[in-house]
Amino acid sequence: MDEFTRKFNVMDEKDAQIRHILTTVYAALEEKGYNPINQIVGYILSEDPTYITNHNQARMLIRKLDRDELLQVLVTDYLKK
Repeated sequence: MDEFTRKFNVMDEKDAQIRHILTTVYAALEEKGYNPINQIVGYILSEDPTYITNHNQARMLIRKLDRDELLQVLVTDYLKK
């Protein structure tokens, strides 16, 4: 057994889940011929799920996310670059 304490960061796991869902939704929107950025922004601003296609269960996936957490990840990622 290891003598060291392992760190577990729930936020890293949550961020990874948000990134995975957002990437999947983006791909589904692109596959259906939509402008993914416009559709995702429309969803974030209105929380109206009809901005997101049902293709590849994208609408179900994005509804699993809390909009505040999604925005936090997006802004944090943007400002890091």
